[in-house]
Amino acid sequence: MSVRRARLAVAYVFFMLGSLVGAWASRIPDIKVILEVDESGFGLILLCMAFGAFSSFPISGPLIDRWGAATVAKISSICILFIFIGLTFGTSVAVMVPIAYLNGFAMGALDVSMNGWGAEVEQELGRPVMSSYHGLYSLGAGAGAAGGALALWLEFAVPLHFYVWTVVVLPVLIWALMTPWQSKTADAAGQKAPMFAIPKGALLFVGLMALIAALGEGAVTDWAAIYQIQELGFDSSTAAIGFSLFSVAMVIMRLAGDQIIARFGPVKVARASGIAAAVGTSLVVLGGSVWVVWVGCVIMGFGNAVIFPLAMSRAAADPNLSRGRALASVATLGYGAFLFGPPVLGFIGHALSLRMSFALVAVLAILITVMAGNLKVEKPQAA
Repeated sequence: MSVRRARLAVAYVFFMLGSLVGAWASRIPDIKVILEVDESGFGLILLCMAFGAFSSFPISGPLIDRWGAATVAKISSICILFIFIGLTFGTSVAVMVPIAYLNGFAMGALDVSMNGWGAEVEQELGRPVMSSYHGLYSLGAGAGAAGGALALWLEFAVPLHFYVWTVVVLPVLIWALMTPWQSKTADAAGQKAPMFAIPKGALLFVGLMALIAALGEGAVTDWAAIYQIQELGFDSSTAAIGFSLFSVAMVIMRLAGDQIIARFGPVKVARASGIAAAVGTSLVVLGGSVWVVWVGCVIMGFGNAVIFPLAMSRAAADPNLSRGRALASVATLGYGAFLFGPPVLGFIGHALSLRMSFALVAVLAILITVMAGNLKVEKPQAA
């Protein structure tokens, strides 16, 4: 059982999933035309994906405990590719809705299980690698989007584009799925994870840290451009640069994060990250000039980048909960914030202003620094 090969295999699974998301996102305008729906109608499709991912977490946790994270990740990888091809058959809303739900479900199961497998490799290596995994996911999304741009230039129809991309990612995925790895299971130790996992103790605060970081990422993704246009008076092309800078900063920090965490430790890095996220968001709130906002977006990206990887590593190492239950519980809070947090910020923006929404995100970011000590693995509780 080669740890080095396993590390490369997990890295590719992260990259592959990100590439499928990027490929899908690049063809959303065409898929809207095929389905003959407006923004609200397509929003229903996205909502089905979100609920699919959210509903997978309480199921994937027990499966990881029973079969092991590597096995669930391998099965989920195969399922997500089949469903990705299945998206091409969604030529009507009635057909696309269940396919979108299944796509979200498979993505959620793969996301939790590949983090679990990655955490096992990380523990076997004895040094941080989780941050770079998440950086490769982001790079994969960029590669998928670039492939989509090429497919559009070549005038590929959506089905042909998705079939070709599946063929592109499949050979290395087969190699990754053939990687031998024996995951630990909770059943072997006589532990069974309940269907619905709620984090407790220190893990609850770890989950809240993931929630806050995901909320910050969602705020920039969904509302930063609109905030700059409506409340700061920037033009649309200028406003779009802010998200690009945020995304680049996230990737750079995640790829560099493993070495930084290894040197300074997760607690110190999380405390610094919380301060950076709060400062960066505050600059976006001030919005005195386009340069202030851009610098704020960059600092926000640096601040939010490694919190979720740190949270998943901490969950996988929790001494009081089974690995599947711990990962699923943290994922539920983190991804729940990313999926449902932006609508809440939108309601606040409508009632008050989007500036106030970002101000709330800045205040919450400070709590990451306060709660960072919970990333330290505690001793098991006495029975």
